Amino acid sequence: MNGDTRIKPFRVLYLFFILVNFVGQFPQNVWCQKAAPSRKPISRMSPLLSNLFLARFNKTIEKFQPAIEKEIGFCTEDVKKDFHGAFDFQGRDKFFQKCHDKLQDLPTRICTVSELKVYFTSFLRNGGDKKSVSESHFLEPNRNCNLTSWSAGCEAGWASAVNPGQKYDYNETNPKKMPFRTTNSKPCCEGFFCPEGLTCMIPCPLGAHCPVAKLDPASGICLPYRYQLPSGKPNHTCGAADMWVPVHLGNEIFCDPGYYCPTTIKKIECPLGFYCRMGSRVKYRCFVGTKCDKGTEMPSMQLFGFLLIVLLTAILIVVYNCSDQVISTRSEKQAKSREAAAKYARETAQARQKSRAGKDAWKPSGLQGLQDTLSRTFSRTKTKNSNGPQVNKRDVHSIDDNLDSDKSSNLENGDKNANSKHARRASKELHTRSQIFKYAYGQIEKEKAMDGMNMNMMFGDEDVFLRKRPKIEVAFKELTLTLKGKRKNIMRCVSGKILPGRISAVMGPSGAGKTTFLSALTGKITGCNMSGMILINGKNESIHSYKKIVGFVPQDDIVHGDLTVEENLRFSARCRLSADIPKADKVLITERVIEALGLQGVRDSKVGTVEKRGISGGQKKRVNVGLEMVMEPSLLILDEPTSGLDSASSSLLLRALRREALEGVNISMVVHQPSYSLYKMFDDLILLAKGGLTVYHGPVDKVEEYFAGMGITIPDRVNTPDHLIDILEGITKPSGDVTAQQLPVRWMLHNGYRVPPDMLHLCDQSGSSSSSLVEPVEHADSQREVEKYNYFTTPDLSGRVTPGVFRQYRYYIGRVAKQRLRDARVQAADYIILLLAGACLGTMAEVSDVSFGYSGYQYTVIAVSLLCMIGALRTFSQDKLQYRRESASGMNSLSYFLAKDTMDLLNVVMKPLVYLCMFYFFSYPRSSFESNYLILLCLVYCVTGISYTLAISLEFSQAQLWSVLLPVVLTLIANQDKSSAVSLVSQFVFPRWALEAFVTANAKEYTGVWLMTRCAALKKFDFDIHNSKKCLCYLMATGLGCRIIAFICLMSSELKEEDINLFLIPVEGSIMVFKFRCLSIGDVAQETESDDEFVTAPSRFGLSLGSATTSRNVDYISSGVPSLNGGSSTLRVFTLAELNKATDNFDQSTKIGEGGFGSVHVGIIKRLEPPFDGICVAVKRVGTKGYAAPEYVQTGRLTSKIDVWSYGIFLEELITGRLPVTQKNPEIDHACMRWAYEFQALTCDKGS
Repeated sequence: MNGDTRIKPFRVLYLFFILVNFVGQFPQNVWCQKAAPSRKPISRMSPLLSNLFLARFNKTIEKFQPAIEKEIGFCTEDVKKDFHGAFDFQGRDKFFQKCHDKLQDLPTRICTVSELKVYFTSFLRNGGDKKSVSESHFLEPNRNCNLTSWSAGCEAGWASAVNPGQKYDYNETNPKKMPFRTTNSKPCCEGFFCPEGLTCMIPCPLGAHCPVAKLDPASGICLPYRYQLPSGKPNHTCGAADMWVPVHLGNEIFCDPGYYCPTTIKKIECPLGFYCRMGSRVKYRCFVGTKCDKGTEMPSMQLFGFLLIVLLTAILIVVYNCSDQVISTRSEKQAKSREAAAKYARETAQARQKSRAGKDAWKPSGLQGLQDTLSRTFSRTKTKNSNGPQVNKRDVHSIDDNLDSDKSSNLENGDKNANSKHARRASKELHTRSQIFKYAYGQIEKEKAMDGMNMNMMFGDEDVFLRKRPKIEVAFKELTLTLKGKRKNIMRCVSGKILPGRISAVMGPSGAGKTTFLSALTGKITGCNMSGMILINGKNESIHSYKKIVGFVPQDDIVHGDLTVEENLRFSARCRLSADIPKADKVLITERVIEALGLQGVRDSKVGTVEKRGISGGQKKRVNVGLEMVMEPSLLILDEPTSGLDSASSSLLLRALRREALEGVNISMVVHQPSYSLYKMFDDLILLAKGGLTVYHGPVDKVEEYFAGMGITIPDRVNTPDHLIDILEGITKPSGDVTAQQLPVRWMLHNGYRVPPDMLHLCDQSGSSSSSLVEPVEHADSQREVEKYNYFTTPDLSGRVTPGVFRQYRYYIGRVAKQRLRDARVQAADYIILLLAGACLGTMAEVSDVSFGYSGYQYTVIAVSLLCMIGALRTFSQDKLQYRRESASGMNSLSYFLAKDTMDLLNVVMKPLVYLCMFYFFSYPRSSFESNYLILLCLVYCVTGISYTLAISLEFSQAQLWSVLLPVVLTLIANQDKSSAVSLVSQFVFPRWALEAFVTANAKEYTGVWLMTRCAALKKFDFDIHNSKKCLCYLMATGLGCRIIAFICLMSSELKEEDINLFLIPVEGSIMVFKFRCLSIGDVAQETESDDEFVTAPSRFGLSLGSATTSRNVDYISSGVPSLNGGSSTLRVFTLAELNKATDNFDQSTKIGEGGFGSVHVGIIKRLEPPFDGICVAVKRVGTKGYAAPEYVQTGRLTSKIDVWSYGIFLEELITGRLPVTQKNPEIDHACMRWAYEFQALTCDKGS
């Protein structure tokens, strides 16, 4: 017995090595067809055969892995792993033993590499065609099965053994050298499939069920495989399976749904509590809470999805309520601290006032009056002479001192600077909310006391002076605005200046250009050509260099309606005040503005929007002004700030602005019909007539005196500006001998300004001569070219360092978070829609095993992209106006964009989760929830970036249409097959990447018997299983790239080029240089008068102008081009010598010559009209590069003509001057200047 147990292992190893050597090492050996009954293998032969098969199979895979990857690498992530998953029979090899016991020659019946190649090659070529597979012979003819040789083994479900005595190589790949199998044909064993057209057997992959077929007598079909027995062969019986093809071509060998097949010959019904999908090898336990009866194919996961939704909803509600509660609690605590601090400050101020009154009662009246006078005088002197920006403040801790701590004044001690530094240092040390509010309200109460007593030095121990700000003086000379492409002036020859420390009111009738004037001063004018000069503090600098200390209050109330009054003002103060100002001082400034504008009662109320009512219109107007006041500007421009306000509110606003003016702020505002008391609060008046002409610009108290000098008196009980505007409107006739049209000219004459030539007829006959009327301005000393409004290149001269990118980013994050919390209903609506979409698509869209859920994922891509894009439009569409206002004031655009994008990441994370909770558990694909979520996350990140670009660059309605159109169209493009003309485009659209990621993630879960289906589906869709990670990277890169493009669009909305053509009036024979965008000689000939002559040189050059053509040596032509007056214009060709002679009086640098690439000189001569006697000349040298200039040769002749009419000639510089210059003639200078400017306005909008 012991000897037997020792011999059996050796016997098994011996047999194993014999078989391995016999088969693997010596493939030429001949396998015996039969064996003696006494040599029948025992049961231990089964693992040996399976191991033999696997060993040979592994060698084949290793040897042909490169070729396999080349052919079907797109559908096999790991060739070894995938094939082992299909043919790893260890522990499942009983069918080998059964088959060998039945046939006795199993190894000689298994297909060789060449035969496998025939089968799979034929499938790859025809497998996707259902018709070709259903035909009787879809395999190519081979050595064993052809027209001349068709044994029983060639039939479906049958196989033959290798002919006796034949030597063959198992690894031979050439189909022509496959072994002959024509003898001993028998039915295929269970667990194997035998294709029709081949005489060998192939093991069925795992997940298949391959029993022996049973004949259906009625139909003659072998069920369940549906192949028929050959006719005329009564002894032919049904064998096993006949083919392994994709599931959509035949699912006969796939393990049935509701069953699992641990081996290829055994099928077990899925037990209770488990589910089994088609092609399953094992049973899967159902999730907790789901019901799975016997034979369940797929569990009902809807309940699980609903539970997950409930959980997510609960989390969102808790987060929302907690956040809202935290904000509310914090606001309440802040309000209590603020009220307590305000009360304490009032009581302290009252006590000090009583103490001061008691002390003053003991002083002699004469001494008291002297002290008051000296105090007021010193205060005014201090205010005027103070240049520093700091405020001299006492330490806030003095508020907490007892009321009896009364010290001598700082004036007597002489330590104002020391106390100022001490106060600033003390304010920086304030940390708690109570300390900050005590400090702020203490300072406000002191300022109130000083304002009420009209004194600056009232408290003996406190020295508080007005904070002086950097001064900005704006001077403008000959400011003229002309609509682009038209000859209409909307403002003409406006000169003057607005001064710091004064409030200027701009008034005039409707259409006088009041708002346009202020917009031009602040550099916000668009759509116009602007000429003249604007000087900042006497220097030729851009107003945009001072944007951090320039405040502009628009006519519309552009504020955030979903924020409270205090939140709006506090945010503006945080981002726009200097970064080194302590928090306590910022709170003080904000509280001061709220107090000054009378907004205490609504400080915690939302401003409101058109849809949601908030504070009143007048209060909103004051908030609009307060946004600029809290940043402590040096120049404050207001566009109709009193419109919609009652007289009390208007007076309150003006008093607040008066205090700003006392601090040195330059204030200018457009006002409509102010009351008399309000009118008297202004320092200066700028009165404009229609057409943008100045009627008066000077002090308010000199207005009546000036107009009285012209015989215009203001009637009693009539408001002065109302009466003057009625005169300018033509409603009231002036009482003097002057007309309303003459008032602008009278103002020019009164100040010695130049009078435009077309307005000279309005001058009085007894006035000055025309020469004296147009004397040049002596201080016009420089010339400015086209200015590009560009935030990147404009230097910052404001001297203020505002918070940096990251600090403003933090402020923006806080603001956006509050806005999102207050807009929770809209967010909830987005989530509900996604839930419904997920449930509907998960129910209706079939996630088929045939296409790995392609159709369902296709609908998912469209739905999620569309819904998320529309939702993301609100991120940047709703506050475009607010952003433009903030950006124009110097707030950081990058911080704004990053904060918006950061807060939107919550939606990017949550929306895929919400959608998948419905779609995934209603459709339940084989891929994991995590992989689907990751793909959807990348998709949502991608489409939100695209949505940002649409929202920023398009109007909201247009962006909505594109958000609907893009996902649908791009998904249709992604569905186009290779033969389509747009197949190349489909490789670069985001739906393609999302679909490929979804399908490949799902395909990875289909193994074993699904391997053929996987390859067929991926080949059909042209997907690669290795591209799943690459697709996710593409989606993320697209999302990031679109965000970068969106940010560039955001910046470009503020970087629009404003073609502002600025020039100065020439003096003493100087020349002028203009910038021209476009000018065509044909256009000039059509638009100018008939007595104008157009000059080109040299005469040798041939010229084609319309229908007129000159030869190369003709000096004169007449083109016959129609002009405005119906005549004809003459095109004259001059030689260079003639042109140079005509321009001898020009500066030598503008001498005309033939330099460069043989350039052509195009000139325009304008004869001046009486009373001027002179000529204006415009000359342009057009080079050959980039222009319609001829090819030049040394002979001076052309090889081709210039087709000026077709190409046009673009003038970039227009050099103007006057001819002849025999003496100083400013009239001709001015006339040439006006002609050039009008000529530019006439032709500049003409394209080539």
